[in-house]
Amino acid sequence: MSETIEHVQCLIIGSGPAGYTAAIYAARADLKPVMYQGLQPGGQLTITTEVENYPGYPKGTHGPQMMEDFKAQAERFGTDIRFGYATSVDFTGPVHKVVIDETKTIHADSVIIATGASAKWLGLPSEQRLNGYGVSACAVCDGFFFKGQTVAIVGAGDTAAEEATYLAKLCKKVYMIVRRDAMRASKAMQHRVLNTPNIEVLWNHETKEIVGEKGVEGAILIDHKTGQERRIDVTGFFVAIGHHPNSDIFKGWIDMDETGYIKNIPGTSKTSREGVFAAGDVADKVYRQAVTAAGSGCMAALDAERYLASKGVH
Repeated sequence: MSETIEHVQCLIIGSGPAGYTAAIYAARADLKPVMYQGLQPGGQLTITTEVENYPGYPKGTHGPQMMEDFKAQAERFGTDIRFGYATSVDFTGPVHKVVIDETKTIHADSVIIATGASAKWLGLPSEQRLNGYGVSACAVCDGFFFKGQTVAIVGAGDTAAEEATYLAKLCKKVYMIVRRDAMRASKAMQHRVLNTPNIEVLWNHETKEIVGEKGVEGAILIDHKTGQERRIDVTGFFVAIGHHPNSDIFKGWIDMDETGYIKNIPGTSKTSREGVFAAGDVADKVYRQAVTAAGSGCMAALDAERYLASKGVH
């Protein structure tokens, strides 16, 4: 059992755009927020090279720099930002208990969950090495950089189909790499893919390696039917095999969908547990953008402030 116990008004778990924005609003409302940054301080944006679609950065910026800007703004208003990650929770209430690094227990009057989601990857060393240098898990974020070029996308679900058709509007050609001889995507999405002339679906193919030194130059695929290898020349390689919300420690305490995304009460950041709020990609499987995550972080802080006021805590 952990020995150190600390009581806080507002605990923020996670530190991407949602967590930092929640911290800015919570700190300015004098909730004296304490944030634990989690295993990936700054969230998914810290592995993103260029960000061009966030308002206020007309020349674009780099993901890590942008998260440093968010952090500095949260600190300026007095957010207590700490290293460490939540290892277990007890949301019995009314005071919620969160254990950090298995050693320290925080008693919080309100909790904002902003733990994000992690893209699922193929697990290739070259994929990791070239991540941010032509390899991406977000076509909407990075497709623009590949305008007029030839790219590949891996996946067979609705997201992959949607991203393939999105890329097809920007790119000269899109290879869609599908492991089996059928797609999981809905019939409507399959129809869109198969009727887009510059998308070529490579059925029964799997990626063996992504080729390139300082950027993506191609990919080596294996044809499952023939066992033969082939190379495709591409400058961008998109992975769309799904995301996993970082919500495992909250299972059993708050309502989630079948894949683990936290369910918000519609139109709010509230969860099924009073005093617990969720913001960003851990509760969003539709948009998954930095700007929408930031907006939901603002909502969570405002909802938390109103909740604490109603309880006479703030």
